[in-house]
Amino acid sequence: MNEIIIVKPEKCVGCNACVRSCPAHEANTTRVLEDGRFITSVNPEKCIACGECVRTCNHGARDYIDDTDECMSNVIREKLIILVAPAIKAVFPNRWRGILDWFRRQGCTIIDVSFGADICTWAHLRGIDAKKVGNVITQPCAAVVSYIETYQPKLLQNLSPIHSPAACAATYIKKYLRRSNPIAFLSPCVAKKSEFVETGLIDYNVTFKKLMEYFDKNGISIPVDESEVYDYKFDETPGQLGAIYSRPGGLRDNLLLHNPDLNVVNSEGVHKIYGELEMYAKMPESKHPAVYDVLSCEFGCNIGPGTGSNRTVFDVLSTMKHVEAQAKTKQKTSGIMGRGEDRLFKKFDEDLQLADFLRTYKPSMPTPVPTDAQLEQIYEKMGKHTPEDRKYNCHACGYSSCRNMAIAIFRGLNTPENCIVHAKSVLTARHSALAKQHEKLAEITAECLELSGKLKNDISEISKNMEAIGKSNEETDERASGVKELLENVVEFCRQNDSMDNDSVQQLIGILETTIEAFSALDENVSTTSRSSAVINESVTKISELVEQLNSTLVKTEE
Repeated sequence: MNEIIIVKPEKCVGCNACVRSCPAHEANTTRVLEDGRFITSVNPEKCIACGECVRTCNHGARDYIDDTDECMSNVIREKLIILVAPAIKAVFPNRWRGILDWFRRQGCTIIDVSFGADICTWAHLRGIDAKKVGNVITQPCAAVVSYIETYQPKLLQNLSPIHSPAACAATYIKKYLRRSNPIAFLSPCVAKKSEFVETGLIDYNVTFKKLMEYFDKNGISIPVDESEVYDYKFDETPGQLGAIYSRPGGLRDNLLLHNPDLNVVNSEGVHKIYGELEMYAKMPESKHPAVYDVLSCEFGCNIGPGTGSNRTVFDVLSTMKHVEAQAKTKQKTSGIMGRGEDRLFKKFDEDLQLADFLRTYKPSMPTPVPTDAQLEQIYEKMGKHTPEDRKYNCHACGYSSCRNMAIAIFRGLNTPENCIVHAKSVLTARHSALAKQHEKLAEITAECLELSGKLKNDISEISKNMEAIGKSNEETDERASGVKELLENVVEFCRQNDSMDNDSVQQLIGILETTIEAFSALDENVSTTSRSSAVINESVTKISELVEQLNSTLVKTEE
């Protein structure tokens, strides 16, 4: 499947807003990066391209892809047929006419999709009359079709076989006008791309938002028209009340205009319709309305994610009121006071074949739901050990329940680290471990401080002793030098005195010289001791400084 919704990873902050707003519960995959950031990407096989995540993301991390650039590069060469959604008037009330004129100047043929919507209404009514269509879910909304194909394939039997207005218009162009030019749809809808890929009827989905971005980027100025006339000279038959399809209940109102007794129920909005479709699937057929008219966007196609519009719902509804009033003036009947046969539908009966406007669908195999035993292992990884933990249902992960989050983890779509309960339990455990470590560190610090104090006292005593040794060395050195000098003088005296007994003198000189050698050795030892004392003193000084630094660090650690 073509990728439609895209993610800009550098802008994703892992806030889970996209997961929370997404009705397609397998469309998002959340993972943890090496730097600890959470990133949520899109699985195009499971995404229904409703665009709600693009609308919800406040960080610019979500966007979508359409065919605008490709279409605009071929617009002149291929002489495109431009199908125009009626929503263009609500989105660009003052510039829609100028936009269509620009395409016409490029040699394009301009065709009103409202005409295709009229065919869609006719086909539903004729299908119901012929009992070929019964208890149907309408399908103009491509996001709803993708949802049913992907997540509720059992509802395909109820999904209307009638093509959407755009596809009805394209079928009419190809089969009845016999035109083979490529077709581009000027659209408010992101999801239409998936419909066009599946049916092969339309070549380009050009959303209003991307079209205006293209115009701005290429310096194309569209003139402003302040008139409130909503008519336009299309190249083929313009639509009538099909022009209101883009508002909530638009198809319903068209059906009831022709068959007021028809049981039609409408519903809109991402946060409403998909839950109701699940309820619809569980209901017996007897309780289904004849027509269930549904749209993914809460206020219809007029404020869809592909419009890029900042207009309020009140502005849009006001515009649509004018469009409806003008459309009603075009409706012609064969009876009095508008109660006779609709002439446009009579022409459809004469010219069109219902079978040409039917489509088929491509169901997907739903992903199996894990067993309770398999989920048990996931709950344990999430830190949910009690029944209360497993019903926390805080929605912080983006899922509606802890069970749905566990299922997502089992399917590889999320990670236990993204569960707030798991994160809290991990933080609590880490905090407890840190508290014990701090307590142990405090004990060690206290012991170190005590030892450090004793070490300081010992160093002080060593310093005092080294000072005493130094002083003693100096005094010994002085005395030894004096005695050595005296002995040397005695030896010299003995040698020079002839009157003394020679043997005695020689004996005395020998003793004295031995004594002198001893004092020389003493002097050398004292010098060595003095040098060693100096080295020891230097080391003691350095040790004392390090002890002071250690003591200061320990005090800070204790604080």
